[in-house]
Amino acid sequence: MRIAVIGTGHMGAWFAREFARDRHEVAVFDRNPETTHNLGLRVLQSLAELEDLAPEMLLNAVSIRQTTAAFQECLPYLPNNCVLVDVTSVKGELPTFYQQITFRYASIHPMFGPTFANVNNLKEENAILINESDPEAYTFFEEFFRQRKLNLFTFSFKEHDEMIAYSLTIPFASTLVFAACMKNTAVPGTTFKRHLTIARGLLSEDDHLLAEILFNTYSLKQIENITGRLEFLKHVIRGRDYDEAQRFFETLRDNIMP
Repeated sequence: MRIAVIGTGHMGAWFAREFARDRHEVAVFDRNPETTHNLGLRVLQSLAELEDLAPEMLLNAVSIRQTTAAFQECLPYLPNNCVLVDVTSVKGELPTFYQQITFRYASIHPMFGPTFANVNNLKEENAILINESDPEAYTFFEEFFRQRKLNLFTFSFKEHDEMIAYSLTIPFASTLVFAACMKNTAVPGTTFKRHLTIARGLLSEDDHLLAEILFNTYSLKQIENITGRLEFLKHVIRGRDYDEAQRFFETLRDNIMP
């Protein structure tokens, strides 16, 4: 299959290499040419070159906020049989975009970052397939991820963004609050150090990615849930009620047990 990958950051470069490893004909494009130099793949100098390539699939791995605009810029150069693929962590307005075009599409979400994950052993990592995707494209990525031992989940667009608000917004917000309270990082304590490592890892991510996760339509509800729990914790602390504290801790243990 002829596949074009636009956006060769960590995720786009990983997909491009994996497609090439599977013997597909792969070409890449990025506004920053330096990210394409070491891939050993055909590099497109402009999106207009997509017309000659005539890709059967175009995987869009640019930043979330630019995904739809990048698709729109590519459309005039794509054959009608090309399948559009996004890998965004928040789907947002993409369903509306897909409904307005005639191209088939697949929407996926690899729930791991190639920078931090062991890409040679992904059996502990997850990937999401959107069930509104084109059936053939869905099957292609289902097999692609299974070959790499990823755990697969299927959601609708709406279910995906609701789940992301739960699975990413809660830890993101908690970690950001932790970092916001920092005055001195050189303190003893194993728990503190572990949280600090998480915070540094999170804040090494792209600002736009962090913002888009928080700007997810369903994120505010999760933030309000966090602040509500914090208010209850303040109530327990003010009252110095050990019985209530114990009930609270038991509830938390029940929440996190498998």
